[in-house]
Amino acid sequence: MNDARDTRRIAPWNFLEPYEQLVRSLLPRATAISLFDGDANLRWSSETATEPALLTLVDDALAAARTDRSSIGQLQMLDEHVPLYLCWLRDGAEPPLAVLTIACREAAGQPQSFSFVSALLKPVLECLRRELVSRRALSAREREVELLLAVESEHEESRVGSADELRALLKSAGEHLGCALAALIVPEKSLVLMQPLGARPPDGALLARTHRQILSVVQMRRGPLVVNRVRTGAGGFALPFRILACPLRHPSGRTMGVLTLFRREEEPEFSERETRLGGRLARKAVQLIESSYDAASGLLTRPAFEQRAAAATHQRPPDAQWSLLYIDVDQLHVINESFGMHVGDTVLAQVSELVRRRLPPRALAARISGDCFAVLLPVMLHGAADFAESLREAAQQIGALFGDARLRVSVSIGVAEWTAQEELSHAFAAAESACKAAKDRGRNRTETCEPTDLSIIRRVDDINVAGNLRLAIAENRLRLDGQLILPLGTALDSRPHFELLLRMVGEDGQTIGPERFLSAANRYQLMPEMDRWVVREAIARLKPYAPMLVARQVVFALNFSGQTIGDPGFEEFLVREIEASGLDPAIFCFELTESAAIANVARAELLMRRLRQLGCEVALDDFGTGLSSLSYLRQLPVSMLKIDGSFVRDILKDARCESMVRAIAQLAHSMGLVTVAEYVETDEILARVSALGVDYGQGFAIGHPTPLPELLSGLPVFTAAARLAGYEDADAPDEDAPPLGVVNL
Repeated sequence: MNDARDTRRIAPWNFLEPYEQLVRSLLPRATAISLFDGDANLRWSSETATEPALLTLVDDALAAARTDRSSIGQLQMLDEHVPLYLCWLRDGAEPPLAVLTIACREAAGQPQSFSFVSALLKPVLECLRRELVSRRALSAREREVELLLAVESEHEESRVGSADELRALLKSAGEHLGCALAALIVPEKSLVLMQPLGARPPDGALLARTHRQILSVVQMRRGPLVVNRVRTGAGGFALPFRILACPLRHPSGRTMGVLTLFRREEEPEFSERETRLGGRLARKAVQLIESSYDAASGLLTRPAFEQRAAAATHQRPPDAQWSLLYIDVDQLHVINESFGMHVGDTVLAQVSELVRRRLPPRALAARISGDCFAVLLPVMLHGAADFAESLREAAQQIGALFGDARLRVSVSIGVAEWTAQEELSHAFAAAESACKAAKDRGRNRTETCEPTDLSIIRRVDDINVAGNLRLAIAENRLRLDGQLILPLGTALDSRPHFELLLRMVGEDGQTIGPERFLSAANRYQLMPEMDRWVVREAIARLKPYAPMLVARQVVFALNFSGQTIGDPGFEEFLVREIEASGLDPAIFCFELTESAAIANVARAELLMRRLRQLGCEVALDDFGTGLSSLSYLRQLPVSMLKIDGSFVRDILKDARCESMVRAIAQLAHSMGLVTVAEYVETDEILARVSALGVDYGQGFAIGHPTPLPELLSGLPVFTAAARLAGYEDADAPDEDAPPLGVVNL
C-alpha cells in the first residue's frame, strides 16, 4: 500500500460536492466522506488528510470486491468506535469503478448495519454510479478521438507509412486499451511488429505461440476475434491473457494480416466499444501499410524504401558495408506488345515474388518504377553481386511458367556499394548506371559499379548532372552567351554572325559550360526541353531590338539536337514562335549537326525546307565527320557548312586536315554555300583558313563568349560599324540594326 496517496490526489473529481451534501442530509452522523477510484487512488475527500488505516481498509475492500462481484459494500471499523461504510460503485459485473467511504461519529451502541445505510443512500449512490459510468464513457471516447487524431496526424506529416508510424500506432493502441502487448503481422509483406507495454511486458514467445492460430481464425471468421475467457491452450500451456485480434483487410477484401492486442487476465474484459476501436485502428494500419507498399508487387514503394533505408543508416555501425541493387526487367514493352499486358503484369509479379522470397534478414526491396526494382542488402559488394547473379539466373526460369517457348524473361542488374558516408541517392545513381551498362552490353547481365569502369562512372556523373540540370531549368538558371563569327577576307561583303552558346548557372552562381551537362542532357532526353527554352529565350532577348534588326545586318542561328529533330511537335512550335515574335525570319540561321541530320534525314529535310520557305537560313554543323556527308549534301537544303573543329584545330601540323578544309571550302563554293571554320584559336590558324578560302572564322582568336545581355547592349555601336563596313541589306529599311548571330541550343 502507498500511504502517500492522500497527498497526491491525482486528477481530483471535483464534481463530488453536491453528493457530499446529499449524503450528509440523509446520514447526519457522517463526519468524513471520501471517494477512491478502482485503483485505490484518492479522488475526492471532505477532509484535508486521510488516515493510513483508511487506505488499508480501501485496499482490502477492493480486493474483496474483485473476488465477490455480487457484493455491494461492507461495514468496517476505523477503530473500535468509528464505523466506516464502504460502498462499491460498479458498472455491471465489472470490478468497482470507485469506492465511496463514509465515516460516522462514534456509535453509542451498535452502528447501523451496512444494508440499512446502503438502502438509505441508494438514490444517491445510483446517481453517483451513473455519473461515473457516463464520465468514464465520455473520457474513453475523448481518448479514442485523441488516439485516432494522433495516429492520423503522424501519418499526415510524412504521407508515407513507415515502420516507425506503425509502431507508434501499436504503442498508442496498447497504452489506450491497457494492454501488455500489441502486435501487427502481415505475412505476405514479411512484416512483423511487436510492442511490449507496461511494467511486466511479455516476451516474444507469447506471440510466437499464438500468431498462426490467431491469424487462421481471423481469416476464417472474416471479423474480429475476442477471447475474454482465458483457457488452457491445446499444447497444455496456460495463456493468462485476454485477446483482441482485428483483421487487416486488403482493399480487395481478403485478410492479409492481423492486429492483435493482449491484455492480462486480471484486467477488464475487452468490451464491444473496444472491439470497434480495434477495428478502426486496424483500418488505419492498412492505410499506413498500403501507402508504404506497391499494390501490384507487394514490395515497398520508393519513398518508403528511401525512408527506411535512411533509418537503417542511423542504426548501423560506421564501418558497416551495405550494397544496393538496381533491377530492370528486360524488354517488358515487347512482352506487353507480343503477349498482352496481363502477361507483362504476371511477369512483374513473378519477379517481385522472386525478390521477396530471397531477401535476407534486414534487407529491403522496392518497386521503384514500372519495370524497375531496388534491393538494399546488408552485405559487401561481392556478396551483393553473388545475390544479384542468383536472382538473374532464377528470373530466366519465369518464362517456362507460361508454357510458351517464345516468351523469354530476363533481368539486367546493377550493383553498387553504399557507404555510411554517402547519400543514398549517390548509391542509387551508381547502381542505376551499372544497370544501364548491363543493358547496353547485351542485357541479361549483372554489372558492378567499380572505380575502374569509366563507362559506368560517366553514367553516374550524368545522373547527378541530369538532376541538377532539371533543377536549373525549373529555376531558370540557364543563360545564353554570344560569340562573334567574323567574315574573313573572302567574304568581306558578308554579314557578321554571333553564335549564342548555352550555359548553366550553378546554385553557387558559378557558370557551368556545356561540356559539363550536354552529355547528361542527351542521355536523359532533356535536349528537346532545353532547345525550346533557347528558342523562347533568344526571341525574348531579341524582340526589344527589333527596330535595329530590320536592316538584316546580322543573323542569329539556333542549333538543334538530334532528339529535338525527332520530336514531332517541335517544327510547329518553332514556326509558331518565329511568326509570333514579330522578328524578320531572315535574321535567323538554324544549325543542325551533320550526324543528327543524317541520323534522321527525312525529318531533317522537312524541317530545313520549312525553315527556308519561312525565310530563314540553315547551316550544317560539324561538317566533314560523317561517312555519308557528300551523298546527303545535295539532298539537304542548307546554305552554310560549318567545318568540324577537329580539322581546323590541327590544320598547322597535319597536312590531311589542311586538305580537308581546302576541299570543303571549294565544294561549298561550287554549290553556292558559305563556310565557317570553328576552333580558330590563334592568329596563325586564322590566317591559314582565310587563305584556304573559308568565309567565316570563329574561336578565341576572334572573340570570347560574352553574356547575351551585355552583347545586346552594344548593338547600336556594332550596327554603326556594320553599316560603315557595308553589311547593310540593300532591300531593308535604312535603320540601325545589329549583327547576325548563331544560337547554339
